[in-house]
Amino acid sequence: MKVAIPYWQGRVSPVFDVAGRVLLAEVAEGKEQERQDLAMKGGQPRERANLLREQGATVLICGAISRPMERAMTAAGIEVISQTCGEIERVLAAFIGGQLNQGTFLMPGCCGRRRWSQGGRGGGRCRRRGQRGGDENA
Repeated sequence: MKVAIPYWQGRVSPVFDVAGRVLLAEVAEGKEQERQDLAMKGGQPRERANLLREQGATVLICGAISRPMERAMTAAGIEVISQTCGEIERVLAAFIGGQLNQGTFLMPGCCGRRRWSQGGRGGGRCRRRGQRGGDENA
């Protein structure tokens, strides 16, 4: 699989929609196999989704993302893991090791408690890997 992580100054970009660079990492057999740096051209959701799809990205790990951008990514077959923060090397290692769901990598004030992509308190789905929102004990 190929993982895309937008970055700025060595950290996950706070907002994917305006990110200028993306790390593309090929991951196989639990290890990073290859990586490349990609300049993000164009700001329209479909343009960005097509660019990542053309590069073979199947997963996008990002900070905040607008709903139109998220819809374009999922329509292009790219899984979106949003509301992620931290140093890109640590985030990538956590993803490969299955530890990205740790609170360490969650943007402050996000998900699991108050942020959902649709619906209101207790009704929507969390934007982070389909977890249900609204349950304070989750």
